[in-house]
Amino acid sequence: MRRLGDLEAEIMDRLWKWERPATVREIVDDINNDRELAYTTVMTVANILYQKGWLVRTKQGRAWLYTPVRSREAYSAALMEDALGASEDRSAALAHFVEGMTDDEVAALRKALRDSDAARRGESRGPG
Repeated sequence: MRRLGDLEAEIMDRLWKWERPATVREIVDDINNDRELAYTTVMTVANILYQKGWLVRTKQGRAWLYTPVRSREAYSAALMEDALGASEDRSAALAHFVEGMTDDEVAALRKALRDSDAARRGESRGPG
């Protein structure tokens, strides 16, 4: 998976954070709180994200409402998978990654592994 460009990431970040469909006008207005950017620039990049399959869109009057196809977490996981795939020794790369994790992150990883294992066996796991 190719990493998102700077403006692509800025657009996706807003849509992920808002957790609702948004128009290009809403995205532009929010970006323009930090820096000046043309409406047409954001519209072009949103269309590119749509064409790449990152966004879906529905018509609302004359405007398009854009919604992310996948979550920020799914995007991050795909980037991590790509990074592991770049190594000739995935196990060693994973070990180096885990060494840099906090205790809370290790606990979350252990829980994710237990839940994943249970799901593969068809078991239901509750919270915790």
